[in-house]
Amino acid sequence: MERSQRSLPRRARRNEGLTMEKLRIGVVGFGVIGQRWTACFAHAGHDVRVYDPTERREATLHDVLPALMADLDALRGPSPAPGAVQLFQTLTETLDGVDFVQENGPEDLPLKRWLLAEIEDHVGDAVIIASSSSALLVSDMQAECRLPQRIVLGHPFNPAHLMPLVEIVGGKATDPKAIARARAIYEAIGKKPVTLNREVTGHIALRLMGAMWREAIALVRDGVASVEDVDRAFMYGPGPKWTLQGSFISNMLNADGIDDFLRKYGPTYQAIWDTLLDARLDSDTVRSITASTNAAVDGRGQEELKAARETGLVGILKTVAEHGAL
Repeated sequence: MERSQRSLPRRARRNEGLTMEKLRIGVVGFGVIGQRWTACFAHAGHDVRVYDPTERREATLHDVLPALMADLDALRGPSPAPGAVQLFQTLTETLDGVDFVQENGPEDLPLKRWLLAEIEDHVGDAVIIASSSSALLVSDMQAECRLPQRIVLGHPFNPAHLMPLVEIVGGKATDPKAIARARAIYEAIGKKPVTLNREVTGHIALRLMGAMWREAIALVRDGVASVEDVDRAFMYGPGPKWTLQGSFISNMLNADGIDDFLRKYGPTYQAIWDTLLDARLDSDTVRSITASTNAAVDGRGQEELKAARETGLVGILKTVAEHGAL
């Protein structure tokens, strides 16, 4: 890589992206996440300029992008005017005249610091640079930037072209206006962004998943139930309701308001919290979880399961868009 010198109704609002001028988007890194961001921006009508140092970037573009765009067509309807997607061999060419940058480099802090500072050398001072990092803190990543106030996190949820969630947070030096601008851009392409008020490891969704999954792993490890039955309990228990309404609103409807729910069922939840299990991914736990997961999969391959997931998500997300509470 080169190195330079340094007033619609609520329902309508929820179902439609914001209107926004056509933008020129720079995507740096064309791996799994970068490919899906590219599809999202292009499907929304923005021109996308892509940089990736790997030799297979051209073949990857032609092999992957049509299927991703077809998924988005199925979810949102065919794009009336998809943006152009172009690959370039240098950052200088890629980022020429871009209005927004989505960075998708590896989860390596020294590399992220270098890469974000490198991107800065090729964009205007007003351009927001968003990182897709899932684990690193923005305050750490922006440390070597000339204008750290324009660096934000824009973390998608996998599969990133279909899942609406984007988690946005700034670092210690980030300007709140940069966060607001990033949020507006993501909303305009049909995403459902959430803004963190402060940095925390794992952001929001992964922490929620981590809490649930820790208990799930412990239940399997301790022989309470199999992987299949633990997953089934969530899929056919809280899963559908929480998908439509989230945990707080869903529980509120199980009583006469959230205050009534907390009074009635608070002691039960407190008893559960007081006895929650702990999980450590030691070798015995890994072997136990692997064996039970393989039994649940029952010979189905990764690609078969991924295809079923993508197809199913389209229907679920359409239902959420129509009936979701938030």
